[in-house]
Amino acid sequence: MVHVAPFSRILAVLCLTFCGCVHAAGDDTISTDRPDFVESSQVVGRGRVQLETSVQWDRQRSDASRERTFSTPTLLRIGVGESTELRIETDGRTVVHASSSSSGVRANTAGYADSAVGVKWHLADQQDRQASLGLLLHADLPSGSRELRGHGVRPSLRLAAEWDLAQDLSFGIMPGVAVDRGDDNRRYGYGILAATVGKEFDERVRGFVELAAPQIARASSGGTQASFDTGLTYLIDKDIQADFLLMHGLNRRTPDLSVAIGLSVRM
Repeated sequence: MVHVAPFSRILAVLCLTFCGCVHAAGDDTISTDRPDFVESSQVVGRGRVQLETSVQWDRQRSDASRERTFSTPTLLRIGVGESTELRIETDGRTVVHASSSSSGVRANTAGYADSAVGVKWHLADQQDRQASLGLLLHADLPSGSRELRGHGVRPSLRLAAEWDLAQDLSFGIMPGVAVDRGDDNRRYGYGILAATVGKEFDERVRGFVELAAPQIARASSGGTQASFDTGLTYLIDKDIQADFLLMHGLNRRTPDLSVAIGLSVRM
């Protein structure tokens, strides 16, 4: 898989293939991994296919430069068992507008982001104080456009833990580790940590606030990225959910502002 065009064809083929074996739906409602950074501990279930897609705009400014990025983050989740799902993920079509504050030079980059393949296992349901647990193993592949392509295969491992609390509140935390390569092709490891608090306002509307550190690393390895996030989800029906995300970067290595609108559909 080289670009998002093949990725889109793969999505279509997989959806057609799996829709034929989808079982009848019960009273359960869709559970998504977006828009917050902390992943859900749940899987979609055997025979289910779930597509979670969005459009996102990021802005990053410093004394020396400004950068605006448009992307289309998309996740395909395929249930292969009651506790296991396969995952294909990408930031999709990506357009970057960069400019230098001092020289006024502008540069535009457009193409397709790398894709990742992965597996999620639902390890345990919540029981009293014990969290609902999910384990995610992903590998980012150097499959995007040349200007946006990463270096080699970059694996990651994350643990999602969730608790349903009183007064329609919920709490989730996701620690993890990952490996990446720098421009010099040197491998380095980094940590991942995020925590979120959710609130169900009614049967359709849910909100959340979150602190996320998608990369915790030494300065020589790209440094730490951190953000404060908030957003809303709206349940259109039991199989379709819309969402909105607002992110504020907490340091210079993180976009200072991000806005996203998403739609998730379960089949």
